[in-house]
Amino acid sequence: MKRWIPILVAALALAWAGSRLLPHGKGDRELAVFGGLPVVFNGRVQPLDSVARNSLLQIRGKQSLSEAGRPGSLSAIEWLLEVMTRPEVAVERRVFRIDHPELKALFDLPLIDPSDPLDDGKHYSMSRLSKGFDKLSKQSEIAREKDPAARDPFEQAVIKLGGALNLHLRLQATLKPIRTTDFGAELNDYQASIGPGSDALRARMAGRPFDTNALTRLLEHAERYLLMYRADAPLVVPPHHPERERDNWMRVPEALLESSIPVPLLKHLLPNEERLPQAEADRLLARAGSVPLHPSLPLIAGIVGAAAKQDSAAFDAAVAAYRATLESAFGAEITKARREQIFNRAEPFYSAMVLYVTAFVLAAIFWFTLSETVRRTAFWLVVAAFLVHTLGLLTRMWLEGRPPVTNLYSSAVFIGWGAAALGLIIERFWRNGIGLAVAGLLSFASLIVAHYLAQTGDTMEMMRAVLDTNFWLATHVVIVTLGYAATYVAGFLSLLWVGLSFGGKAMTPDLNRSLARMVYGIICFATLFSFTGTVLGGIWADQSWGRFWGWDPKENGALIIVLWNALILHARWGGMVRERGIHLLAIAGNIVTSWSWFGTNMLGVGLHSYGFTDAAFKALLAFATFNILAIAAGSFAPAPKARTA
Repeated sequence: MKRWIPILVAALALAWAGSRLLPHGKGDRELAVFGGLPVVFNGRVQPLDSVARNSLLQIRGKQSLSEAGRPGSLSAIEWLLEVMTRPEVAVERRVFRIDHPELKALFDLPLIDPSDPLDDGKHYSMSRLSKGFDKLSKQSEIAREKDPAARDPFEQAVIKLGGALNLHLRLQATLKPIRTTDFGAELNDYQASIGPGSDALRARMAGRPFDTNALTRLLEHAERYLLMYRADAPLVVPPHHPERERDNWMRVPEALLESSIPVPLLKHLLPNEERLPQAEADRLLARAGSVPLHPSLPLIAGIVGAAAKQDSAAFDAAVAAYRATLESAFGAEITKARREQIFNRAEPFYSAMVLYVTAFVLAAIFWFTLSETVRRTAFWLVVAAFLVHTLGLLTRMWLEGRPPVTNLYSSAVFIGWGAAALGLIIERFWRNGIGLAVAGLLSFASLIVAHYLAQTGDTMEMMRAVLDTNFWLATHVVIVTLGYAATYVAGFLSLLWVGLSFGGKAMTPDLNRSLARMVYGIICFATLFSFTGTVLGGIWADQSWGRFWGWDPKENGALIIVLWNALILHARWGGMVRERGIHLLAIAGNIVTSWSWFGTNMLGVGLHSYGFTDAAFKALLAFATFNILAIAAGSFAPAPKARTA
């Protein structure tokens, strides 16, 4: 029976991961169709479910909203629907987290408000923060004038909160004007104003008598919609002619204004706004009021009205009616959005993360119990986690139409995948739980890093034009990232050596030699892949901007990894280091790799710079410090002794 326990545990783990594909409750099923509606945001088609999850991650740091003193929680799509259709309720939600004491003082926030039973001292609503918007705006201007690396923690917190508040306002303006209480009635009034107002506008511009009331009525609507347009909300209205202009999705205010005074013409007519060439202004003025109202707008108004009244039956019918209008012409977009929605709900990398850390714990237990059942259970859990991880990677590639590594987030996910694969290979040759421990711990850590990177925004974002080459993404980026993963695996094996060396009788001469051989083999692999990946990167650079090598910080970082791994091998081949020396050098490789992977991106210079991030810098510094301490400890680690009978 014992021989079947590991496989049974792995099967149950896979069943648990698969169960996350199912809607979690009645509310989820009712909102599934709405969350699967395609929109264009951050330059790509995505479901509203992704907009909701990514936005709440940026604002709150989580994909659900729970508030102190209030039972239950809101899913991301429930929260987004509330923001879009019931902003008067959403602005009272305590969704913004503030930890910095100076930032709290800026808004006159007490540490804990004894008069408010819901106050947890950390989370605040937009309405509570609204009185300090002017102060925040002034501080944001000061902070943005500084170089990102020169900003202090307060200025970093100011910019982060300002971005979160701005995103909340953008989402509020997605489906209707923020202060509109009955969008359906307003839409009817607007439609009635288009004809008379457009005639009055043309008469006025021609110097003829015109109906002042009709023009005023139209301009009141138009100026509100222009304000809504400037919020830069997601594009939810599909193009009129998908066969010719499939990518020309519109924001709701843009679709509204095209029927009366198109956005460029409206700006042209207002003082201190962008001017058009007179011929273009005359052309737009002549066709004002002649374009029929976009057929999606009444359906969107129906969704907004039903959601505002919290009428579930009417909401479901309105969403179904709107989706039906998209199916014939935008079937591909609906299918893509639905697939991404299912991927979001499954959260494969979260499931893999849970399984990896469980496998690591079991591997640690094995070293104390030496139970083969425990080791095999850990092995099959890593296999299960690796399968889930692989399915998640393949699905992301399918959804994006890209190789597995396109940004820092996906590189963290891929490094975890590579570490798991190498850990399983190590365990296949040395059945002592060490490969499982490294696979579990390093893959878990990489996915934790990916989780925090996801809080910066859409992880499937559009790529920069110079990087938009699938061949080089599939060769240079994948190969060099495997080099990162292998160098980390070697470093983590050596960290394990340090821990076991101080573990009393845990370290034996045989285990000491085995660990050194593991590290040596992985370093050989890492050297090959980091060197090949770096050369391929140079070829890509030559094709992209006309030079093979430019001493860019990222290029230098990649070269340092190659040189460091080569140094370890030459030191070993030349007899300069033995078991202890190769471990200490491999631990230093963790610092070198982290600098190349993350540090060079935060310098604020070079072609690979993505901007300084205070939290990431502190984490990088802490990780480097930990490895330096490990090197120091390893230098004094006692030599292993043979076990006596």
